[in-house]
Order: sequence, then C-alpha cells, then structure tokens
Amino acid sequence: MTSYDRHYYDGAWQASTVADTIDVISSATEESVARVPRGGADDVDRAVKAARRAFGSWSRTALEERAQWLEKLSAAMKTRAPQVAEAISHEVGTSLGYSTKVQAEFPIMMIAMNARFIREAKLEEEIGNSLIIKEPIGVVGCVTPWNYPLHQVVCKIAPALAAGCTVVLKPAEMAPLSAFMLAEAAHEIGLPKGVLNIVSGPGRSVGEAIVAHPDIDMMSFTGSLQAGRRIASVAGEGIKKVCLELGGKSAFVVLEDAPFDKAIPAGVNNCMQNSGQTCSAWTRMIVPRARHDEAVELAKAQLAKLTVGNPFDKNTRLGPLASAGQRDTVLGFIEQGKKEGATLVAGGGKPANLPKGFFVEPTIFANVNNAMAIAQEEIFGPVLAVIPYDTEADAVRIANDTPYGLAGGVWAGTSERALDVAKQLRTGQVDINGGRFNALAPFGGYKKSGIGREIGPLALEEFFQLKSIQR
Repeated sequence: MTSYDRHYYDGAWQASTVADTIDVISSATEESVARVPRGGADDVDRAVKAARRAFGSWSRTALEERAQWLEKLSAAMKTRAPQVAEAISHEVGTSLGYSTKVQAEFPIMMIAMNARFIREAKLEEEIGNSLIIKEPIGVVGCVTPWNYPLHQVVCKIAPALAAGCTVVLKPAEMAPLSAFMLAEAAHEIGLPKGVLNIVSGPGRSVGEAIVAHPDIDMMSFTGSLQAGRRIASVAGEGIKKVCLELGGKSAFVVLEDAPFDKAIPAGVNNCMQNSGQTCSAWTRMIVPRARHDEAVELAKAQLAKLTVGNPFDKNTRLGPLASAGQRDTVLGFIEQGKKEGATLVAGGGKPANLPKGFFVEPTIFANVNNAMAIAQEEIFGPVLAVIPYDTEADAVRIANDTPYGLAGGVWAGTSERALDVAKQLRTGQVDINGGRFNALAPFGGYKKSGIGREIGPLALEEFFQLKSIQR
C-alpha cells in the first residue's frame, strides 16, 4: 500500500507541523501496511484558512461548473477503485468483493450523482413579495468514521461541494487511505485550491481543532454517540450548525404471517454485513414468541453459510473487525450477554483456525430481553439478538424501546401490514418485505441517532442557508 507523508490543503501537498506519523494496520495480518501524517492544530488552521479564502470564488461558480468538477472527480476516482477496495479491506476487514462494490464503486458513483442533484436543484423561489434564495453555508468541517471510510467522506463532501461550500476533512485515523486517494484525484483534475482540504490525525487534536475553529461554519460528523455529543457541545459554543449521524440499534420486526424462510436469512445477512460494523445493521431480530425457536434455527442455518476468513479470499463473506480494540469490545459484550442470561446459540469467541487478525465469530443470542445490554447498546460487531414478542403492539413497543432510531426492517405477509408497522417505528428509514437500499432517499436518524440527513438530493439542503429578499 502507498504511504503518505503530507496533508493536502490549499491545492498542494503540505508538510505536517507535527513530526510524527500514524501506522495503518491491516485487520487481517495485524501488521502495518502504510503510514499517514499525524496533524495538529496548526495544520488545521492553515487548511481552514485556505478553505475560507477559496469559499468566495467557489460559492459563486455556476451550478453547471460545480457539477462538471464533481463528474471529473468521480472519473478520476473510478480509475483508483481497485486500490480503494484493497486499502479498505486491509483497514476495515471488509471482504474484497463487498469492498469493491460497496466501499469503492458505490461512493464513487455517488460523487457523480451529486452533479445531477445540483443541476436539478431549485435555489430560488417566490413566496408572496419575497424572493427566497438558498446560499451555501460556508466552510464545512467533516469528521468521518472508519467502517465505511470513503462512503462516509463522499456523503459529506460531495453535497457540500455541490452546494458551493468548501471543505476541511479529517478522515478516520484507522482508515485514512481512501481519503488520500481522493486528494490525489482532486489534485490530478486541478480542483481549485482550497476547495477540498484534508488533514489526518486523531479526533482529540485534529477533529477538536476543526470543530472549534472560528472560521468553520458547519460541522458534519459520523461516529459514536459519545463523540457526537462532544462535537455538538463544542460547535454550540460557536453557534455552528451540526449534521450528526450517530449510533444505531436497529430492529427487524418479523410478523407471524411473514415468510420465515425468506425473512430470517435476510435479517441475518443485514445484521452481519461488513462483519456487523454497520451503524444501520438490524442487530435486534424481534420474532413471535410461538415461532422463536423456529426463527433461531433458521438464523443459525443462514449464519453457517457466511464464511469467515481472510478478506482477500474470494470465498470469504465476513472478514475481521477493524482493530484489536474493536474485537475486544465485541467479545466483552458477548460475555456480558452470557452473564445476563441470554442463550448463546452460535459463535461467541475467536475462530480457532484464524490465529492472526482481529476476528470474532459471528454470534447469535436467543431469548434476549430487550433490557439487556446486548439489546440496548451498539456493539458494532457480528452479534445478533433474537427477542420474542407476544402481540404486534408488543413488537412495536420493543422496536421503539431504544435510545437510537437510525434504521429498521419489517417483514409481514402483506406489504400493507408491513407498511402499517413501519409507520409506527421511530426511526429514520425502514425496509419492508425485502425493500432494497435507495441511493436517492435521505439517510439519518431519530432520537440519539443524530441530527440531519445524508444521501440523495435532499442532502444538499443541509449545506444551504436561506435568505429572504422582500420587494
């Protein structure tokens, strides 16, 4: 893998003000595969000032010009897709097939999609004697997570740039390589200097400096609830807008008339995607008490089909977790689930045949009470909790009995019944009867899952200010 020794801001590769680097560790081999610079507050200050200088001209560019820049950026990234996928498979543990399609090709496509969104955007509207204008909010600070590193970067920077904002990005410390490839692509196409700026480093120094900087107008963050609280607090001191995509503990409600042979495997696959390192994963499977054991057996059978192994093996469906710390956290939750009285029916430890790598066996708990920690806290690993219910109203109550509200699923005998239950769930998105992900639909959560929306044409709205001109 390619190492990087400089940050990227003001249209150039810039030496770090901190004389240190960060090792990028392969989750499969536990060895360093690359290095990136460790930045500090001075690097952030220079990057933010570059973004501020660039904002005036970039915000006034024609929509068509911005759209063309995004299409150029997408095309330049498309040639790098194999390298992006390889890097993320090392960093996160994602199987290479999934990494290629979901971690690389999909976000690259999303860059170009935002070109279309801004071309179709309506930025002026007459209301009475007022002209209502949407204007770019300013310099946007972006702090992104490690589980879908390029995807989450694109969810922020593509609509921000399309809207006319400039960006200062801190990529995830554990998975920064795709962001540096994005910087290479931006430099290659000659994106105007200061429009996209990238400084790598820890959240406590680089991330905090971005949020606190007086020239940052808005913060867009994806990550943990704890970090989101801190960002909201610091941003609040400066009265800055925040867009937060935080944790999830999503429920998959299976009604008694659902086709269990289709529903249960779909629920298992959703929970385990990216080895459970997905904020929207359906980690709670809520099933009728009378069919609980049947659901558990179907879940075990599906789990057995998901081969665990090296992410670069073409037969692997589930790779390792992203770090030793994440592995140990997940194993700690598994032990807690046992102590709380849940029934361990599959997995529960480290795979004996994989001594190297941050692996955890995909795990299923049955007879889970929704008050247990494994049903309330975001584990962020391959752990499914099967929870029985007595009535439909009980199922809805259990699904909503969580501090989070990011995603969910419902499967019923008819789409009408599934839709009725879906409307009762306090969550930002719900798939019914196998509904597929829609890249045009807004993504975000209720409650402690966050504030604001990403993805699709409505994501542009987060990066606009409204001005009323009376005449």
